[in-house]
Amino acid sequence: MKKMIFKKAVLVMVLTITCFACSKSFLEETNPNSISTESFWNTIGDLDTGLFSVYNAFKNPSVMSVVDEYNRSDMTFPGWGRPNTSNVYFLQTFNNSSGAPNNKWSALYTGIFRANQVIIATEKLMGTFGNAETELYAKEILAQARGFRGLFYFYLYTGFNKGSVPIFDFIPENEEDFYQPVSTAEAVQAFYLADLEFAQENLPTRAEYADNELGRITKGAATALLGKSYLYDGDYTMAAQYFKSVIEDYDYALTPDIGSNFTTRDEFNVESILEVAYSLNFNAELNAYDQAQTSSILNFSFSPVGGFRSLYPATWLNALYRSEPLDMNDPVNTVERPKLRDNGIREVDENGEYIMETVPRSFSLRTSASIALPDDYDSSYYGLTLPQATPFNNAEHSYWRKYTNWDITDNEKNISATNSRSGVNVRVIRLADVYLMYAECLIKGGTDDSGVSEALKYINKVRRRSAVRLLGLASESEYPINEHDELTYTATTLMDHLMYVERPLELSAEGNAIRTLDLRRWGITKQRFEDLAQRHYYTAHLKFETEDGKSLTRWQSILADDPVKLEEMGPQVTLPATYDVPVSKWDNERGPAASNYIEELHAYWPIPNSEETANPKLYSTP
Repeated sequence: MKKMIFKKAVLVMVLTITCFACSKSFLEETNPNSISTESFWNTIGDLDTGLFSVYNAFKNPSVMSVVDEYNRSDMTFPGWGRPNTSNVYFLQTFNNSSGAPNNKWSALYTGIFRANQVIIATEKLMGTFGNAETELYAKEILAQARGFRGLFYFYLYTGFNKGSVPIFDFIPENEEDFYQPVSTAEAVQAFYLADLEFAQENLPTRAEYADNELGRITKGAATALLGKSYLYDGDYTMAAQYFKSVIEDYDYALTPDIGSNFTTRDEFNVESILEVAYSLNFNAELNAYDQAQTSSILNFSFSPVGGFRSLYPATWLNALYRSEPLDMNDPVNTVERPKLRDNGIREVDENGEYIMETVPRSFSLRTSASIALPDDYDSSYYGLTLPQATPFNNAEHSYWRKYTNWDITDNEKNISATNSRSGVNVRVIRLADVYLMYAECLIKGGTDDSGVSEALKYINKVRRRSAVRLLGLASESEYPINEHDELTYTATTLMDHLMYVERPLELSAEGNAIRTLDLRRWGITKQRFEDLAQRHYYTAHLKFETEDGKSLTRWQSILADDPVKLEEMGPQVTLPATYDVPVSKWDNERGPAASNYIEELHAYWPIPNSEETANPKLYSTP
């Protein structure tokens, strides 16, 4: 599918840019060098080529705005210079002139414009192809285009102006056509639900696509999007029906290794329900930000090794990942590794061989696949040990692994000979997310104790994959031989676990604004910022072995939310004299957000000023 998408990228961009430019310029004379809408849409091949322009729009990084959406949540800190920042999304001081809402709005409506071209052209041509096979394929094209239009409007509905945005179900032909007023949120929702329902009814399943078509939107993806829509509106009954269908009616499964979901390894795997395809195989000569570029630049935003490190895991998330309890009944959590001296140097015997010891894993598999911690002794980072690969200084206690190429290169700059590029796909929806959303539906957001037992099953499926301690009583569990916390959960306590532990640990920095939308729909955004602003953190130093075998210290690289946790770490972690005194630079990290966040202004992105300036009828009555 990557090859199919990207081989057509140049033609697609010529077509879509030309058509869009012509509709905007309102020229009375036909340009003989351009492809007109009327002359292009003639064959099934034209429809397929046009559809690839929709996929090309989907890969625009502004569609999901991962960096800005997560800096806007409680999950990240925006770049170096901690604790000081001027990032308006982190500080909750953004407005309608800020870049993120302007760029996201533009990217989503570009996708809608392209989808509308395919939808209208397909509807005109259907019934003219002369054979059933081509007619069926045309209907699949229509379902894909409507599925994406539904997705783009779902993102607009959940992202902007309380869901009230302009609806376009046609191709603008003159200047006046572009001036569409906002529709009610109810009308927008009904519009995109109709698209997603059509897509669900008419799209193939993943198994029905050919092997070279992996990456196309599927019946399962449309079903998952419908479930998300109802969940975000608090309709747990309808959402549960769709999530149950995703779980039972398709061929999705959790990957054995959670790490299969975050790098180029195992792309389009059995857990992936919706995925954005990127590739390094095309357009190396283009600027990294060119619309026709087939690669991603998220690796440079997330990585400290050759990247810009535009966001780090938040301090609370760092502490939460560090403290995730292991299931010591699972043999994967017992590892053999070289024994360390107090100074961090690996011990050797008289023959120069490393002296090995059998010990518990440093951190959970989920932690090690998601973020990089300096004292993670059981994994590498860009071909080195963690403290060898990057300094962990300047109040940078952890970095992301997600979206990066840490497992296949020694530096992000070496991934491509030219420009800032990456081929890591973005997994938009995966089965683990569906399991956790389904669990939430079963307990109706924490109000129905009758669903606790079944909800625990799905949460524990996710936890067991990463070999972390399971929830509930072992005697009542699907997995009685695994270690459990032996707690009795109510709907309320299990919902707290989903909100503050399970979903952030499993889905950190993933998808379309998952954390931002979760906090808002739970009604806890302001409260969350206020709570985090009151927390204290403590630091210690780490001694480690350099590449040339010497002992070196990474100062204040270890973070904890309790000084006792620092005391319990190994002798390679040295405690400052004031280790039990909170480090002021991390106190009140969310203080500005807690003070600045106003639900009316910041719960949704505002309609961009670029749209308000260009559209004189934006707020007129339809």
